[in-house]
Amino acid sequence: MPHGPPEVGVGPWEGPWPEGEQWDPDLLREGDRRNVVDRYRYWTMAAIVADLDTRRHGFHVAIENWQHDFNIGTIVRTANAFLAAEVHIVGNRRWNRRGAMVTDRYQHVKHHPDAAALASYLHAIPEDRGGPVRLLGIDNLPGSLHLETMQLPRRVCFLFGQEGPGLSESAREVCDGTFSIAQFGSTRSINASSAAAIAMHSWVREHADLTGDDAWRG
Repeated sequence: MPHGPPEVGVGPWEGPWPEGEQWDPDLLREGDRRNVVDRYRYWTMAAIVADLDTRRHGFHVAIENWQHDFNIGTIVRTANAFLAAEVHIVGNRRWNRRGAMVTDRYQHVKHHPDAAALASYLHAIPEDRGGPVRLLGIDNLPGSLHLETMQLPRRVCFLFGQEGPGLSESAREVCDGTFSIAQFGSTRSINASSAAAIAMHSWVREHADLTGDDAWRG
């Protein structure tokens, strides 16, 4: 196949088993077919999360969940790919996990009843835990900064509204600012998960360390 091997993952471990608490005996015995990068083959889920926690980035992602938007799962998956500090679900606690492709197991996902609670949580994060964190919403509003020319804060949470209506009025009131993404076609807005990916990648381009082995490029 042009994009990689026909079968995902690796089979049972060959030879003497490695020593260490990070190794999963079941995976060593049966093989590891999970969608994880090679450095985490045969590792337990807890060990993977613990390793990710040592190098998570300074940005958060939040999504309003009033209509069980199918974009939420895709946004969680992208947040995992770019190693967000946390993902926040605002509104309804339940969300469609199908689009996350199991990546929510490796990502810290928190729930907040409303945007005001999210803002309070972010602003109260102590400095030694990566805070306080500014809350920036994405919406095509008068006065919104242009993502393409603004300097993104290192400690920031991107808040995205529902597909269609965008940010709720209550969310706009508690945001520390809003930004918009330049568009040149006939549509008024782009897909919420696409907008989230653009914002996260903009943060990575500005703040992430791309010189080491942590940036996996396939």
